[in-house]
Amino acid sequence: MTVATGVGSMPGDDDRAYAEAVRLSLGELPDLPFVPEVPGRGPGAHMTGRALAIVSGIGADLQPAGWRLTDASGVDHRRARSQLAQDLDQVEEQAQGYSGTFKAQVAGPWTLAATVEKPRGDKVLSDHGARRDLAQALAEGLLVHVADLKRRLPGVDRLIVQVDEPALPAVLAGMVPTASGFGRHRTVHPPEASAALEAVLGAITAAGAEP
Repeated sequence: MTVATGVGSMPGDDDRAYAEAVRLSLGELPDLPFVPEVPGRGPGAHMTGRALAIVSGIGADLQPAGWRLTDASGVDHRRARSQLAQDLDQVEEQAQGYSGTFKAQVAGPWTLAATVEKPRGDKVLSDHGARRDLAQALAEGLLVHVADLKRRLPGVDRLIVQVDEPALPAVLAGMVPTASGFGRHRTVHPPEASAALEAVLGAITAAGAEP
């Protein structure tokens, strides 16, 4: 049986738009509704900011060049986490009484590594240890995130977490630009790429959801 769902991103730039996105997800896609994203509301609502709101044990802050890892969460990181919690409040409220399958999505470890900078600049992708730590932080955060979703949506008997990796082809091909823009980061070989993905997918499964 073919089931329609959404990829996550919806139009709009405020909380009312998010509430409408949730309504559309539940009303128009009843067989597989999803936790929508409305990236027009700011960096914390974009794919990268959303995933950083989920990671555990690592701080981040927003710089002119984009998101950067920090020792402690900056104001933008705290705002992203608060926004995610408020969005899930909206999903929980509108999904009361819903039963069946539900879908959430998150940016994967390689897309994060290709878009987030280390504390002293340049992408996490440039540092083997940093990208391993970020993947682990995402996996640990997903354990908590999935548990939270299951608590908020008690009627859901099948929770799917879609891991989005739009940057993975560029990572594998060695085509992610360095901070200067004049070079490219080294290719990540498939065994390492698979190991990070397996850690994240394994956490989703361990938490009781399906990747």
